[in-house]
Amino acid sequence: MSSSFLSSTTSFFIVLLYLGACHISDGAQQSTYIVHMAKSQMPSSFDQHSLWYESSLRSVSESAELLYTYNSAIHGFSTRLTPEEADSLMTHPGVISVLPEKRYELDTTRTPHFLGLDVHNAGLFPETTGASSDIVVGVFDSGVWPESKSFADEGYGPIPPTWKGGCDTGTNFTASLCNRKLVGARFFARGYEEINGPVDESIDLLGFANGTARGVASRARVAIYKVCWRYGGCLSSDILAGMDKAIEDNVNVMSISISEIAVDYYGDIMAIGAFAAMERGIFVSCSAGNRGPSSYSVRNVAPWITTVGAGTIDRDFPALVILGNGQNYTGASLFKGDALPPKLLSFVYAGNASNNDTGNLCYPETLIPEKVKGKIVMCEDGGNSRVHKGEVVKAAGGLGMILPNTADDGEELQAVAYLLPAATVGQKAGDVIRNYVLTDPNPTARIVIQGTVVNVQPSPVLAAFSSRGPNPVTPNILKPDLIAPGVNILAGWTGVASPTRLDSDTRRVEFNILSGTSMSCPHVSGLAALLKSVHPQWSPAAIRSALMTTAYKSYKDGKQIIDIATVTPSTPLGHGAGHVSPTTATNPGLIYDLTAVDYLDFLCAMDYTASDIEIVSRRNYTCDPSKAYSVADLNYPSFAVYVDVAGEYKYTRTVTSVGGAGTYSVKVTSETRAVKILVEPAVLNFKEVNEKKSYAVTFTVDLSKPSGSNSFGSIEWSDGKHVVSSPVAVSWNY
Repeated sequence: MSSSFLSSTTSFFIVLLYLGACHISDGAQQSTYIVHMAKSQMPSSFDQHSLWYESSLRSVSESAELLYTYNSAIHGFSTRLTPEEADSLMTHPGVISVLPEKRYELDTTRTPHFLGLDVHNAGLFPETTGASSDIVVGVFDSGVWPESKSFADEGYGPIPPTWKGGCDTGTNFTASLCNRKLVGARFFARGYEEINGPVDESIDLLGFANGTARGVASRARVAIYKVCWRYGGCLSSDILAGMDKAIEDNVNVMSISISEIAVDYYGDIMAIGAFAAMERGIFVSCSAGNRGPSSYSVRNVAPWITTVGAGTIDRDFPALVILGNGQNYTGASLFKGDALPPKLLSFVYAGNASNNDTGNLCYPETLIPEKVKGKIVMCEDGGNSRVHKGEVVKAAGGLGMILPNTADDGEELQAVAYLLPAATVGQKAGDVIRNYVLTDPNPTARIVIQGTVVNVQPSPVLAAFSSRGPNPVTPNILKPDLIAPGVNILAGWTGVASPTRLDSDTRRVEFNILSGTSMSCPHVSGLAALLKSVHPQWSPAAIRSALMTTAYKSYKDGKQIIDIATVTPSTPLGHGAGHVSPTTATNPGLIYDLTAVDYLDFLCAMDYTASDIEIVSRRNYTCDPSKAYSVADLNYPSFAVYVDVAGEYKYTRTVTSVGGAGTYSVKVTSETRAVKILVEPAVLNFKEVNEKKSYAVTFTVDLSKPSGSNSFGSIEWSDGKHVVSSPVAVSWNY
């Protein structure tokens, strides 16, 4: 098998920006299937499970081979079969499910300061002690660039004895490239190669590179699981193999910035693998997806996964657009090179400088050089990438480019490393600029790149691309859980690939600016590693609870966090519980904890069959027919109410005191009279650490809101020192 860790790079903190929708291929007669087996049903005639798997496979195909054998994430294997063979295998004794392969999307220096992780709060986390350096974060991505300074192991002690992993040798990568920081590196390409053929080093070499100049949990160890490839994406058989190995390797945190359209949990490989990780005490954080601002676009929604959306930080890279009519507009750009002449230049709309119907999108060879040469060109977003549009303008002789956002992107300004002086502008500015260039008889413009600006306010704002709720699988569980920095994030980058990855781009940089929930997810992974080092006894649910209940939803002036897609206050359907606040998460006061059995009861509440539950949990679990299971009783740190009829909706919760003795009083808010919230009891009195108290919430909802409406509120418990906040989202669907 040909493979390389150098095929693309990453580090623990920053994972990949999603590149676009991918779907299952229908091409070949044979397809890859993941076969889930009931471990307990192995006949006594077999000494090893792998022999049983091979025998089961031979019963339907003489030629099929095992691609992977799974032992921890699930019990089973993956293989190539025809649809008929897959159907036949499903009837074989001991086979729980036969799932077809799916292709998943691959969805810093300033952020630690922005998050409050600077010298002023250094005492909150044991960064210099063995506790934090014993934490290993498993990153699922497209590879690693070990030469990055992000992986320097200076000052690190011996690798913790709890670590069971290692470093595989691949093309251009040897085990000696690992060290006391980069403690693991493994690749998984069998699923990819069955569909695409052997990995081509010439096109998958150093495809991506991620990292950080100063990490969130800078003393944590990193293990890389390469499950994604530049061409072909990330296949579920490879992802599951990576998760399976990470569990065996004994990682403490899984950081997975990969997603696929949300489906029932028994059909979601990520949810299945994450359940096994959760049972081992492994915190799993996943990106929410980059499909915002559309409703129901959030992904990775299983309640045992922490789902992370994206916000901005207080740093911008402004570029000023000056029009010939005297109007100025601020955009964003990462162009670094020779500036444009300090004068107004001729300005042309791409659609008027092309003989092609798609000329306005600046596709390759669609612009007429005679109409573009020496001018600034306005292109429209869509189709090809923004950097590619700039390449097209430059090739046609254009000197600069202005690119407006679409309605979905709104006023969000993502900085791009253009090949020529160019600026991305918001939708509103774009509408005005477009009108000017199309109606003025002699339009002119200038672009002035202004570098880096910090302390930008307001910040954070919710990113337009960040995927939104309601939860498409379980509407009564609010997703995403929270947001973290994910826009214009400084990330370590390979010294071989260009910042744009365009063949014509000869620039080389050590760091790049990237955006996506793939950036925000690893920030939460890092924070989970920090909390794990402070509270090693906390479960994954406890860590998520601490991050959620201490998250903030408003700025220091009291105004709510802005949704940049609409430039209006954001809601829990976009920001979940709010923006992470690590300095308060270390001491949350109360936590909402969950065990594997709680999640199993949750699956019972979803009316999952015994077979469905076995697929997710790898065990026989019988739902008690005499018990009234309710999704509303899952001990989650947020509340989502899905209204189909008027009346009362009852939820129960149990909180555990981690802050010692104290008396907590509740404060309830609801932004509409259509929702009345009653919490009983209204006071919780704790006498000691780890004491538990339960309360009930009754939401009385009428149908005065039209179907499709949403309303929001909060439930907050406080003892005068701690504020334990839970968001409330009510959605009418009748």
